[in-house]
Amino acid sequence: MHLENELVAANLVHRAYEDEFQKSVNGYKPGATVSIRKPAQFTVRSGAVASSQDVVEGTTSITIDKQRGIDFEFTGADLTLKIEELGERVLKPAMIRLANEVDLDVSALYKDVPNHVGTPGTLVDTFAKFARAPARMDDIVVPQGDRSAILNPTDYWGMVGSFTGLYVNETAKKALERASLPQIGGVKPYMATNAPTHTSGAYGGTVLVNGGSQVSTYAATKDTGTQSLAIDGLTVTTGTVKAGDTFTIAGVYDVNSVTKATLPHLKQFCVTTDGTANGSGQLTLTIRPAIIVSGAFQNVSATPADNAAITFTGAASTAARQNVAFRKEAFALAMAPMVKPPGAVECSRQSYKGIHVRVIPFFDGVNDISKYRLDVLYGVKTIDERLAVRFNG
Repeated sequence: MHLENELVAANLVHRAYEDEFQKSVNGYKPGATVSIRKPAQFTVRSGAVASSQDVVEGTTSITIDKQRGIDFEFTGADLTLKIEELGERVLKPAMIRLANEVDLDVSALYKDVPNHVGTPGTLVDTFAKFARAPARMDDIVVPQGDRSAILNPTDYWGMVGSFTGLYVNETAKKALERASLPQIGGVKPYMATNAPTHTSGAYGGTVLVNGGSQVSTYAATKDTGTQSLAIDGLTVTTGTVKAGDTFTIAGVYDVNSVTKATLPHLKQFCVTTDGTANGSGQLTLTIRPAIIVSGAFQNVSATPADNAAITFTGAASTAARQNVAFRKEAFALAMAPMVKPPGAVECSRQSYKGIHVRVIPFFDGVNDISKYRLDVLYGVKTIDERLAVRFNG
């Protein structure tokens, strides 16, 4: 219960995939990875003549691969304390630390999100600045309802301050007295001290697309969602990009994911791996999403032209906090109850609201010291980056 109460980001993301790890097929449990199907998309015909199309479904997966733990010990004298004192002095601080670690891993998924609005490094302290996130979500047809936002403390308090200047109705009164933000533009804001900081690459020079016809197809990228993009014009040997950097390509606009109508903003992409320019200022990026120019999965208005200008978001080599607005289906967390080892004596495993913690005691009889280990096991994954938007002031 202590652990569940301290989680922020982890309590806002999708958790249903945990059930898959509990299922048995013919007496065998699944391995550490569960596959997840991505939704199909379709084109619309005109007229009465049927025109069949293949149903193409991509897959992704979530892997239970993160084991985190805290270990501590007590003397025999320590164990004479009341259990209530032990809980407050030891167990609660341990759970707070574990919760922060889980939240850090969930928050780090921001690097998979290409949609990015606002100016990195500036304060979110007005409705207009905050509203850029839900406005972009509406533009890219993220379903209404069940939208959340995680803000770093500075931006969260900036938004609280923006409410205190209003006529003191009940909403403003709550913001002032309790520091609790109401739903804003259909998005419920939460503060997280673990909101990540992204340091952009040193992408100096005049960065351009290096070669035309760099597009892909959904069939080729349906499981990875990524493709390669050759660029040039970076500062020779020292120009870098970082995983999580976002950028646009001149002339390549976003499209409505349902109607395929061209939207007024350029399509945004994110870099998935770090890279450094060669001696000619060239670099091949791995980017998300893949560039698809036609069909049911079309996501851009046009093919990038050779020498089209690439513009990165924010200043080079600069750190900026990353706020994220999203529907919970964008990201997933799966926690698995750890096995009770046959050789462990008095091993205990507790579960609460999908949170599983295992504790194993072991005793040092020579020194009269009781040792304990607390463990959690989980995995995190970006399931659909289209349902999330990074935003700054």
